[in-house]
Amino acid sequence: MAATQELQQEALSRAVSGQSVCNYREIFAGFMARGIPEEDIKPRENVFTYNAWRALGRQVRKGEHGVKCLTFIVCESKERDSKTGEAKHYRRPWTTTVFHVSQTDAVQS
Repeated sequence: MAATQELQQEALSRAVSGQSVCNYREIFAGFMARGIPEEDIKPRENVFTYNAWRALGRQVRKGEHGVKCLTFIVCESKERDSKTGEAKHYRRPWTTTVFHVSQTDAVQS
């Protein structure tokens, strides 16, 4: 259970602090096609991944379809830096799905 909560908190942290805006066009287009007005779509405020919503105490409703988008994640390489001995890091593409707040319900405590 603790590992799940840790995963959810990490997802929320990445969603809120991310710098990329490259998916905004797809996010807006995808949710507007689902009938959500453009002014109600606010990435990093009311559009998050499933795990980020769980960290915020919300559950995506069964049967809801989100918007797929591409992001980049930091991975640790098996190679080591010859000077410091630390693992090298690299970024790789990752496909994820985001959901609008209107597709979620508050989790009952």
